[in-house]
Amino acid sequence: MQRGDALDLARLAEAARERLGDHESVVYEGRVYRSGSLYDRAVRLGAGLTALGVAPGDRVVVLMANCPEVTVTYQAVWRAGGVVTPVMFLVGPDELGHILADSDAEVVVTSRELVNTVAWAAPAAPGLRHVVLADEPEGERPQLPSSVRLTTLAEVEAAEPAGLCTRDDDALAALLYTGGTTGRAKGVMLSHRNLQACARSGYAAAHAEGLTDDLTRTLMPLPLSHAYGLIVTLIGWHAVQPQLAVLQRWFDPGQWVELADRHRVQRTTLVPSMLQMLLAQPLEQADLSELRYVTSGAAPLPPETRAAWEARVPGCHIMEGYGCTESGAVISATRPGRERPGSVGEPLPEFEVEIRDDEGRQVPVGGAGEICVRSAGVMRGYWRSPELTSRTVRDAWLYTGDIGRLDADGFLYVVDRKKDVILRGGFNVYPRDVEDVLLGHPAVASAGVVGRPDERLGEEVVAYVTLRPEASVGADELTEHCRGRLAAHKYPRQIEVLEQLPLTAVGKLDRKALRGMARAPRDEAGTADPV
Repeated sequence: MQRGDALDLARLAEAARERLGDHESVVYEGRVYRSGSLYDRAVRLGAGLTALGVAPGDRVVVLMANCPEVTVTYQAVWRAGGVVTPVMFLVGPDELGHILADSDAEVVVTSRELVNTVAWAAPAAPGLRHVVLADEPEGERPQLPSSVRLTTLAEVEAAEPAGLCTRDDDALAALLYTGGTTGRAKGVMLSHRNLQACARSGYAAAHAEGLTDDLTRTLMPLPLSHAYGLIVTLIGWHAVQPQLAVLQRWFDPGQWVELADRHRVQRTTLVPSMLQMLLAQPLEQADLSELRYVTSGAAPLPPETRAAWEARVPGCHIMEGYGCTESGAVISATRPGRERPGSVGEPLPEFEVEIRDDEGRQVPVGGAGEICVRSAGVMRGYWRSPELTSRTVRDAWLYTGDIGRLDADGFLYVVDRKKDVILRGGFNVYPRDVEDVLLGHPAVASAGVVGRPDERLGEEVVAYVTLRPEASVGADELTEHCRGRLAAHKYPRQIEVLEQLPLTAVGKLDRKALRGMARAPRDEAGTADPV
């Protein structure tokens, strides 16, 4: 195979460097990084990883909060022929130990604030040989396998500095572990072909509908270690004009507003919980006049959140999208001028979507069923789980586990997660239906709905809410609000007010935590009488 024909991601980064030249590329914690220097660091680090023993196909865990070193490391691992295994910075030692052992990772690249987590997790992974430190730990260095500074590795001279290990299109590029909200985290295998297809389709969808490269300043608060953050990065490598990314170490709503104002950002990528937190900020005091588009994904966007945002940030449109880790984080997107209330847009180019019933048959237009996807972007499968893979990918179609519907024009609507559906008295209750009604109450800022085991009905509907600043409302009032707007089997019989809903590392509602709360012994105060 000729290098020019390769779809590997190292070549994609190299092509972007050749096409765009040297330019201001990243703003991070007050410092500006140029694309040329970041690319050169990736080339040197790739040589250093090869010298360290990283061979084609080896898994390299990347455990860092957002910083320029994350994407530099990704490029370096791909240049060495390795497999990027990103891990969220909020991971605990037990979960990290599981990922290290399950992936057979031999190398971890991490930073000072996470080095203790690596030290605690290391005994669970006897195959771990090296820990690469992006910076020196403060205080006494914990007990680690062989450790080396990232800057030291980047000083290794490559025999051919401009060269790279070209990988086959179908070679494994990334092993992304799911959040584990429904059980032990499992590895999703994405090849170079998969990720290239996803990035190419994502770029084509945006570019074709008016999101031109003239909008060059982007604010990036999403974890680069999440599938969503990773694919946004790869989409950027398809740009035809130099782009500037303002990078947050992690999402902080006050800092987000300040950075958006200072750098006159034009685009940003968020999840619904981030949008809701930003709506609690004094947005009118900032200059957001150049902000044109917000891409929202990873969870359903309540209509009230969209309306509130677009009213308070005039001229800025929210483009809601949908995807999952198994599809490289992309499937559909809302495009400028083609918004449709409640929809997550149309399938991306090169993505086919069908709605199927439990027997795998297509349902009529408008009917609800499981969202199924076919594309070159669909994963190779689950790591070392052939049985689970065969249940999830059938005849090249990915069964997402999400319930949705397609309208007559091909717009996709996500109803809920199949695993989240509550079966109350033989009737299906979709949590999002209940959450949308709760969010329609003027006092409610956010809502999460789960099922609680019930001897008589199978499951009972339980809701948790947070309130807007200065708002006050009782469970009985919220119950009556829902009762008047939902069918009798849908409205929640138990509603509790929390200071904050539990969230996953990427900002999605953590339903696993809510289910644990619903199943725990509780006082009867703050709950509505069952009906």
